[in-house]
Amino acid sequence: MSKKVEDWSALDGACHKVSGWVARATRPTAIKNALSGTWLGHSLHPVLTDLPIGAWATASFLDVTAGPAGAESARRLVGVGLIATVPTAAAGASDWSDTYGPAQRAGFVHALCNVTATVMQAASWVARGRGRRRAGMVLSGAGLAMTAVGSYLGGRLSLVHGVGVNHTAFQGTITEWTDVAALSALGDGRPLRVTADGVPVMLVQADGVLHALSATCTHAGGPLDEGAVVGDDCVRCPWHGSVFRLADGKVKRGPATVDAPRWDVKVHDGRVLVRSATGDREPVRATVRRSEPAMTPS
Repeated sequence: MSKKVEDWSALDGACHKVSGWVARATRPTAIKNALSGTWLGHSLHPVLTDLPIGAWATASFLDVTAGPAGAESARRLVGVGLIATVPTAAAGASDWSDTYGPAQRAGFVHALCNVTATVMQAASWVARGRGRRRAGMVLSGAGLAMTAVGSYLGGRLSLVHGVGVNHTAFQGTITEWTDVAALSALGDGRPLRVTADGVPVMLVQADGVLHALSATCTHAGGPLDEGAVVGDDCVRCPWHGSVFRLADGKVKRGPATVDAPRWDVKVHDGRVLVRSATGDREPVRATVRRSEPAMTPS
């Protein structure tokens, strides 16, 4: 089923329109960071999903095991789940708006399943309040089943498509100083992609200070070296607009939630050497002399 959903190109029109609406609504940095989980250090949406799922599952459990004595508690739990869906859906929509292709289609159907489940739970809450406990139980059970389908698709988004995971998690650690480029190959404010023992690294000389970060964006694997240096102290990913501080890789704007790995850097005999960061280091100031001929990185 999931493969058919992911290949269902007829969804693309609706996906693009809705993702455009969400992108506009989440454009302000404060909103994007809050919903992405930039402040948390990892994606916020998976954390929030436990609240409605847990509340609705417990309500159905009480329906089955507690009988009429648990009716009021079950209704309260259904209500808690409904309230929790608001921030959960907002965070999920923010994450989904930065996907494309098969992942975006699966996410769209994931959202439709959850909306349907929420409507069923809302109807259950109303029915319970009117004393129609049996109808409320049936609606809650059906809603929980629909939530399970949505959860399955949500699992594929994370575990198969890598939505919300750190794309530098398995990056190798380079402990030895590694020669990666000639200093003369760097232009002020122009990122340069090099490799250190197979690991892509981005070098940037901004305002006379030499910086080195992993060239892979932690959010979706975008090439940071193809991004723009903004404000002389940050780099913006060209794919989804995540912004990282050059000095330490700290995320300044989502959708990224994990800081970009920082690299130690030094200059020796006109060559730039890097290694995986070992702690705080003094800034490396190195200015390219304009009279030097450009050289390609090693």
